[in-house]
Amino acid sequence: MDFHIFRFFHLILVAVFIFHDSWCYCDEAGNYSFMKNATSAPTLSHFDYIIIGGGTAGCALAATLSRDATVLVLERGGSPYDNPAATDIGNFANTLLDVTPNSWSQLFVSEDGVYNSRARVLGGGTVINAGFYSRGEEDFMKEAGWDREEVEAAYEWVEKKMVFEPPAKGWQSAFRDGLLEAGVSPNNGFTFGHINGTKFGGTIFDRDGHRHTAANLLEYANPNTIVVYLHASVHKILFTTTKGNQRPKAYGVIFEDASGVVHKAELATQDSMNEVILSAGAIASPQLLMLSGVGPAAHLKAYGVNPVILDNPMVGQGMADNPMNPVFIPSPEPVEVSLVQAVGITKFGSYIEGGSGLSLSISLTRSFLDGVLKLVKKTKFPTHLISKFFEPLDLRLNVTAKAGVIIQKTDGPFSRGHLELRNTDPNDNPSVTFNYYQDPEDLNKCVEGISTIMKVIESKGYSKYKYDGVSARGLLDIILALPTNLRARHITSAFDLKQYCKDTVMTIYHYHGGCQLGKVVDNDYKVLGVDALRVIDGSTFLKSPGTNPQATTMMLGRYMGQKILQKRTIIRGKEEEETVKTEL
Repeated sequence: MDFHIFRFFHLILVAVFIFHDSWCYCDEAGNYSFMKNATSAPTLSHFDYIIIGGGTAGCALAATLSRDATVLVLERGGSPYDNPAATDIGNFANTLLDVTPNSWSQLFVSEDGVYNSRARVLGGGTVINAGFYSRGEEDFMKEAGWDREEVEAAYEWVEKKMVFEPPAKGWQSAFRDGLLEAGVSPNNGFTFGHINGTKFGGTIFDRDGHRHTAANLLEYANPNTIVVYLHASVHKILFTTTKGNQRPKAYGVIFEDASGVVHKAELATQDSMNEVILSAGAIASPQLLMLSGVGPAAHLKAYGVNPVILDNPMVGQGMADNPMNPVFIPSPEPVEVSLVQAVGITKFGSYIEGGSGLSLSISLTRSFLDGVLKLVKKTKFPTHLISKFFEPLDLRLNVTAKAGVIIQKTDGPFSRGHLELRNTDPNDNPSVTFNYYQDPEDLNKCVEGISTIMKVIESKGYSKYKYDGVSARGLLDIILALPTNLRARHITSAFDLKQYCKDTVMTIYHYHGGCQLGKVVDNDYKVLGVDALRVIDGSTFLKSPGTNPQATTMMLGRYMGQKILQKRTIIRGKEEEETVKTEL
């Protein structure tokens, strides 16, 4: 066949895959035909791309790559379609705080003494988060070196499938009015953009309160070229044996199913462009690199990781988590159940967000406390701190009634920490330190953020949802009395907002770093020093993009999937052209 005719038909097929967005080989419950339990996996399989992690970035990446390649997705958790009611807005707190074995939310306690969660479900954090959707800021995209038009197209690809405009009801509207009165202006209305002032952003909850997740992006996938294995725990990335100065090259992975049976998946050998891609998140991606022999050599040897494939001391470094400080406001009026919709993007680097009609505490369930008790034994925090904080509480309390919560999230942050192995079990939590508020600039942002929240609470616009005679300062004392973390309190007679920020710090679940751009991966997200291996997820971020990172993380999966396919098409075209010339 004439080469140009061959290329013509090839491009037609690619175009069909790209523009035919109505693939959905799934039943009414949302179960895809290509989604299987890992117990059904063969002992050995071969794919063009092996993606570790079917989360926020991984689903978008897999759906895109499947248009012109065979793709295997290995997800350690289950399917969000197994219990769709659990993802509805009214069950947000219950699902996030369900830390029982095999739940979608895996509890971990950082070495800083702050409770946190990791998603273990297809769709990742989009299954358990507060659902807010807002694009990243322009400076973030410039620093990453992304093409603006392609970024825009990738965001729109995500938004078409799963993003909605929130209803802006009573409490959220009053919160918006309070923000404007507190000086967080102008009023930018509804927008996905990251703009200084007050706005309503997007949400992944539809008008009926049903959550849409990154797993929905798999509706874009070619069902004939993709396989998703659930409950597939990846233990190790496999590399070719290094000889002399030859660079190590990833060629496959070892994973285990729920029955403990070990499987191997390898890259198809007929194509030099095939790759293993880590999209396991900011905790698991650096952890798996280390367990596979890529990381600080001395640390890996101390834990018996053998062989050490590449000594890179930057793996696990640069860990950061945006600190959050909340204020709960009991309301004399009924409030709607709402998660983050209105947001104040301040000029001083604090983001003010809020929700209503949800639980007033994150720590009032027995299973959550049991989980904390188990994990605290692995940290530097003594168990007597647990008793000190939790024994006075009535653990049967279930406060879900009339109340709002307003939080400040510190932009950046500048404070950085690190991740280290605790053991060689990939299913266990590694040791993570975030060093909250270590940098004075972060602390200053918190102080201004809390001060702004106090102005919102005292504003005329918000007054309907606050009891008369209750001061904003008095509400802060309530937080000091709650076990928001395991850190020792430093209460003095003189109230100090800086100390308040340190004492009541919580997570907003926007942790990132560990495989940072320029330190662990290059600008194409290829792991430095090895071949056929990339990391595409939030572990590569130098900071958390926008007010909330999920929009940019999903966009990144789509964006890089497109980039990879474009490069693949170019290289394949050159190889085919050379083959035709040779045959002639």
